[in-house]
Amino acid sequence: MATLCGSDLKTYLGQRIEPTPTVLGHEFVGVLETLGPGTSPRDPQGRLLAPGDRVVVATVASCGLCFQCVRGLPQKCESTGKCKYGHEPIDGPHGLWTGGLADVVLVAPGSGLVKVPDTLPDPIASTASCAGATVAGTLRVSGGVKGKRVAVFGAGMLGLTACAWARWAGALDIVALDPLSERLETAARFGATATLRADDPESPARLVHLTGGRGVDLALELSGHPQAVARAIASVRTGGQVVLIGSVAPGPTVALDPETVVRRCLTIRGLHNSTPRDLLHATRFLKAATMFPWAELVPRVYPLEEVEEAFQHARDHRPPRVAVALTGSVAQANPAR
Repeated sequence: MATLCGSDLKTYLGQRIEPTPTVLGHEFVGVLETLGPGTSPRDPQGRLLAPGDRVVVATVASCGLCFQCVRGLPQKCESTGKCKYGHEPIDGPHGLWTGGLADVVLVAPGSGLVKVPDTLPDPIASTASCAGATVAGTLRVSGGVKGKRVAVFGAGMLGLTACAWARWAGALDIVALDPLSERLETAARFGATATLRADDPESPARLVHLTGGRGVDLALELSGHPQAVARAIASVRTGGQVVLIGSVAPGPTVALDPETVVRRCLTIRGLHNSTPRDLLHATRFLKAATMFPWAELVPRVYPLEEVEEAFQHARDHRPPRVAVALTGSVAQANPAR
């Protein structure tokens, strides 16, 4: 099963450029069927995996030896053998390393694999490999959220996961901002202690008021909207931190006053994709955080033969996620169909 990430939808709509022909889908879950000769795959903790194990796969397969890999950025591996699932042309040198919108995925050497707990259904497990792992990486580079006031800009799948994880990890306050009221209502069910309409001109002042006049300790920008980026930077207190995650497609530049960054002692970081260990933490989180209604974030599961309809549903209705599965998995995941 593959869940359609926002970047998949952007590619489908022509807002992102990928080499074609390709098979999309970098957020997926599947069962290991066979292993190549001499292959002994292990999870990030070194535990052996075997045929029959249900696994999620890290977005990028990396060599572990290059300049970026040894510096903790395997998702930016410089090896010519690097594979990024759902982004490789099928007529290129790594054509069989397809994305998850396929009957079978050939797992590339150096792929991060994590066994899925039995209690996690496929639609939720699938989201770990991109949305969940990216949020895990975001909290890792931010130094954690316990006892912090956090602002989450964007209440799509990433933002909702971030709200839930922040609540689960002990954040003091979690303010979700989004222009859509229905998304804010969902954010309240996923851990947000307060919500603000991002398109309300008064929301920046209200956010400061909610934090005692100082601003938040940590702002997470997950929407990629230029105005949200600017507001995220403006929302943090002196000494605060901003992590930018959502800007994964070309767009307008955002003005930045260096003096403000210096005088307010701000930290601004970017994060793209994630590491295999982030994927491990994401699956553990989804298993443990049972207090949140995860099933409502993936309301529809389409058979692979109806993948076009799945993309159209994602385009027209913008749910957090839409899933596409082999026919046998659809009945189990979505009996209403």
